[in-house]
Amino acid sequence: MNEKNQTSVSEIVLLGFQNLHNFKIPLFSLFLLIYIMTVWENVLIIVLVSSSRNLQSPMYFFLQQLSVSDLLESTSIVPILLQTVINEGAPVSIVGCITQLYFFCSLEAFECLLLAVMSYDRYVAICIPLSYSSIMSHRVCVTLILISLVLGFGITMISVNLIGTLQFCHQNIINHFFCDFFPLLELSCSDTFLVQLEAIIVTIPVVICPFILITVSYMCIAHAILKIVSNTGRQKAFSTCSSHLAVVSIFYGTLIAIYVAPSRNQSQTMSKVLSLLYTILIPMLNPLIYSLRNKDMNDALKNL
Repeated sequence: MNEKNQTSVSEIVLLGFQNLHNFKIPLFSLFLLIYIMTVWENVLIIVLVSSSRNLQSPMYFFLQQLSVSDLLESTSIVPILLQTVINEGAPVSIVGCITQLYFFCSLEAFECLLLAVMSYDRYVAICIPLSYSSIMSHRVCVTLILISLVLGFGITMISVNLIGTLQFCHQNIINHFFCDFFPLLELSCSDTFLVQLEAIIVTIPVVICPFILITVSYMCIAHAILKIVSNTGRQKAFSTCSSHLAVVSIFYGTLIAIYVAPSRNQSQTMSKVLSLLYTILIPMLNPLIYSLRNKDMNDALKNL
């Protein structure tokens, strides 16, 4: 390798969305508005669940953790996104880029596990209602959250440590608005086979296993709902898990479209648009999906 290629890169440039021209200020304003709404909505849910006696059930405890996760994930992405829009690019140090990747991937992994825990909670509530209080005690709920956090942040640390051993040579431009996994690997002049293999292995406990648990839980829930004789009973049972099902569908749908089965003809712009969906739109939509038709949430908001 020649001397130019041996030069170590200390800074990465995120291109973001290029050639915005007259759309720069409107797009910046839109992203900023979405972020402000995301912060307001998720903080509101955190405060409501903490302060309202009617929201002390496991379902709302898990919803509160989801809001914390969405808030942190959005905060790790949006500031850099806004900088790339207004300046048509943003310089980030290698350490800063890997740090952003770590927090983003850790929060994504935690959310996968959390959604699985929430589906299990709905399974117990609908299929084993008489034992719900004893199975989903506060101690059990806290333990499940701690396990999800340790797994999410711990397993991601392995991947990040491997990325930290890679060398980055003369190329330092990423055509994205944040430091995502595959665009960062493409910059490396080292062999990335081991990192990619480890990433595939990691998806088994943090993505595939939770997805299987969610699928099995909802199969059992659907079977239990179909056994209910009255239409009113069926609607009431389904309404308790419909919001979670919607969130899971959007979350895993975008995740699969970007990372698992991307289209061969998918352009870089389309990839960035899909990334916008799960990095800034989903954190804003989740509180709306959960609270829009939730009587307990609306009552707590009125009392607040």
